[in-house]
Amino acid sequence: MTDKFAWINDEMGAMEAEGLRTNIRTIGSACGPWMVVDGKKVLNFCTNNYLGLANHPRLKKAAQEAVEQWGVGPAAVRSIAGTLELHRRLESRLAAFKGVEDALYVQSGFCANQAAIPPMVGKGDVIFTDRLNHASIIDGCRLSSAKILVYEHCDLEDCERVIRENIGQYRRALLITDGVFSMDGDIAPLDRLFELCERHGIITMVDDAHGEGVLGRGGRGIVDHFGLNGKFDLEIGTLSKAFGVMGGVIAGKKVVIDWIRQKARPFLFSSAVTAADTAACLAAVDLLEESSALVEKLWDNTRYFKEGMQNAGFDIGVSVTPITPVMLGEATVAQEFSRRLFAAEPGIFVMPIGFPTVPQGKARIRVMISAAHTQGDLETGLATFTQIGRELGVIGRKG
Repeated sequence: MTDKFAWINDEMGAMEAEGLRTNIRTIGSACGPWMVVDGKKVLNFCTNNYLGLANHPRLKKAAQEAVEQWGVGPAAVRSIAGTLELHRRLESRLAAFKGVEDALYVQSGFCANQAAIPPMVGKGDVIFTDRLNHASIIDGCRLSSAKILVYEHCDLEDCERVIRENIGQYRRALLITDGVFSMDGDIAPLDRLFELCERHGIITMVDDAHGEGVLGRGGRGIVDHFGLNGKFDLEIGTLSKAFGVMGGVIAGKKVVIDWIRQKARPFLFSSAVTAADTAACLAAVDLLEESSALVEKLWDNTRYFKEGMQNAGFDIGVSVTPITPVMLGEATVAQEFSRRLFAAEPGIFVMPIGFPTVPQGKARIRVMISAAHTQGDLETGLATFTQIGRELGVIGRKG
């Protein structure tokens, strides 16, 4: 009998040979600067826990109290019987935090892009999208049935060229960009993109997944960073990174959020986020509004680590955020580097990233700095990176 899945084995074998097969590790402790991974205590440089909130006592207490009051699940979609008072409260707080008219809380940042894009554009419309936009944006664009036109990464001239050549051929137009690009750590020229879109009457949308809690006043995000509060039509947020919990937010003008609330399929057809997650997100907003200390510590740690990596001779790309890509080129090198870091004493937890997440020949290890790291943690990381970098010939010997 013919093996109808033989092609899977062939493809998996090819991925293994090219260093592109992902080894999914198992976490055995709460997320923090040190974690138990595959049974070993290691220094965590891998998660998106920018502010160290994923195991914060106040967030845990808020979640525990919410379970006692509201139970473990709403047991309904938001539009039927699943909208809790907590959901409404969080939406109001997030809108105020981001300086917009309204916000809609959904299950994840990925869901937020799938929820927001199709109601705004469809067949006969056009989307202008940055070449390196996140997969959730790409999938949301495909679901919309609009024409998708790509401009080169953060290239304002190419973006304007694509717009000028196509804008008159479609009913409506939407421009979408990531705010902070998750693999390179660079940021979109949001102010100039906004001016360009205003001239052409284009709807504006930014995904601020890696900007919230990181950029702007007290972590209010990339729109605040550029002083564009309330001007962008749509802001997408992710509450699983700097906020340390789970969920996504679609924020912007009230007329737009009201429309998406009526039309967004992930909102209408998938059960609501739990009370525990929602209450923990509210506690995270409280912390960010009370003090900017965690954001400041994040940036202090970022500057210290990046300077150390550059002094050691590593190529850390063009990042201007706490995302620190260690550029290694070939996926097999990145995989070996990751394995050796994990095997070291103490071990360091970072995962290799290769094609198709990043282009061929641009494989890397992506270090994610957190406010929860101590200077001692960062020194340990720098020493181990330098040692293994020399062993693999990635950097030359210094001094």
